[in-house]
Amino acid sequence: MNYTIKETSQLLNIPTTTLRYYDNEGLLPNISRKASGYRVFNDNDIAMLKVIECLKKTGMSIKEIKQFSIWVTEGDASLNERYEMFLNRRKIVEGQIKELEETLDLINYKCSYYEQAIKAGTESIHNKKRA
Repeated sequence: MNYTIKETSQLLNIPTTTLRYYDNEGLLPNISRKASGYRVFNDNDIAMLKVIECLKKTGMSIKEIKQFSIWVTEGDASLNERYEMFLNRRKIVEGQIKELEETLDLINYKCSYYEQAIKAGTESIHNKKRA
């Protein structure tokens, strides 16, 4: 199926300016154009955009994502590079998850702390527990 830039933007919740930027940066090397010059996105482009957005969420730079796009166009010759890249991304995301879990633990503690203080009408109840 083919999609306009507006349809793609709505489907993936990505601004049209970002889609144009990705194309201009070479992240979508197989994108088609109408005779008028308008971009035409297909299902493969949609799948690639989902991967690009995923990689961005891991903190990957546009330059690194561009290298991934190049590897994709190389096909089987770059399978090992792509696999190694995703192994690295997985380690990074696991680290991010660990950091977020630690952050959530502290937030949960503080929620409990304040909930107890509010019920007691004072924060001083926590001072007694520390002694």
